[in-house]
Amino acid sequence: ISLGVITGVNYWSESKIKKRRAKKTEKQIIDVRSVPVVKTQPLRLNSQTNSQSLLVDIQKKLPGFLLDVCFNANNKPLGLLGGSGAGKSMILRCVAGLETPTKGRIVLNGRVLFDAQQKINLPSRDRHVGYLFQNYALFPHMTVAENIAFGLPKGLSSTEIKQQVEAYLLAVQLPGYGKRYPEELSGGQQQRVALARALASQPDALLLDEAFSALDTHLRHQIETLVIATLKHYQGVTLLVTHNLEEAYRICQNLLVVDDGVILTHGLKHDIFEYSTSVRVAQLTGCKNFSQAVIIDNRKIEAIEWGCSLDIIEPIPEYFSHVGIRAHQITFSEESNEPNTFPCWLAAISETQHRVTLYLKLYQPAKNAFDYHLQAEVFKEKWREIKNRSFPWQVCLQPSRLLLLEGSYKSKVKSQKSKVRKKSKVKSQK
Repeated sequence: ISLGVITGVNYWSESKIKKRRAKKTEKQIIDVRSVPVVKTQPLRLNSQTNSQSLLVDIQKKLPGFLLDVCFNANNKPLGLLGGSGAGKSMILRCVAGLETPTKGRIVLNGRVLFDAQQKINLPSRDRHVGYLFQNYALFPHMTVAENIAFGLPKGLSSTEIKQQVEAYLLAVQLPGYGKRYPEELSGGQQQRVALARALASQPDALLLDEAFSALDTHLRHQIETLVIATLKHYQGVTLLVTHNLEEAYRICQNLLVVDDGVILTHGLKHDIFEYSTSVRVAQLTGCKNFSQAVIIDNRKIEAIEWGCSLDIIEPIPEYFSHVGIRAHQITFSEESNEPNTFPCWLAAISETQHRVTLYLKLYQPAKNAFDYHLQAEVFKEKWREIKNRSFPWQVCLQPSRLLLLEGSYKSKVKSQKSKVRKKSKVKSQK
């Protein structure tokens, strides 16, 4: 697919769309309830090579911002996490050829897509990359079927094109929608058509930028399930940009955390969530409880903001400054003599469908809803079990669950980046 062309359709003249809207009648608009729900089937994807590797070593200078990243990816889906404006989508756009890096190189399965020194910059249509945009980027003048067919490999017969388009429509739960135009679809339906088109190109790399952001909860789960099943058979590289931590954890085996244009950490999802090493990484991966801390000895620290001393079992890092614990890893005990167990009072609660967040004040009752030390998350079954207990409750911060964190990561990031670049250079020389 020519990603440049697809990007251009976002600026298509609105006058043509308005004219078509004026001609529509109620009979032309199919009620979504009339379309039967079908069982999701994984799409079979085949990248054009058996070798799966992506090297991204680039800098991109923008006014007031510098993206400076270096990482490798393989056929295991890689999730890019970070705050808004961190540079995640810019990385994808550089890989796709929609943005040109200031310097560096991008290599996909041994093919150089971009190299500033050698003046190589393949156009997006030659990169064999599928890109699912946040805003769909469907061709407004084409039907749903024509949009999907645009992504199919060239050289297919009209019968093969029709069969494959119907298979993709079925897979994304839009049977019967082939003759409709994008403007006649809801946002979620447009996103599913865009997903089908991206997959139809059988790309060597699949780039998903907030791929499920427009879907309601039910459809989001269905399409996410479809994507997970599809990626199990996909032999290419997958990069997923998302703000949803749970979504990234479900889909991706590996994670890359980006902040202010630099990579803070890159590795297995379990290691990043369970063994975060800096305050910023812990924040970006959902940790809510932090306190400045000082070392008492090699087995004990003092959490200053929480006003307690804590037993630890993990080695203390070189630039140790904070202790943290994830809200769902805080437990409650009926015994006060267990390690790191403290009396607490409830300051406030916040409920979702399945969980309750408890705001806890240590040692004494809270003065108001904002007077608390810790946030603990429990399932509603646990909440029903403990809510009628008399205060103080006994809250436990298990030593094995404590995160010993470094406050400053800049020098460490620079050192890690240097190591990755040296390793990548050795590989390319081989």
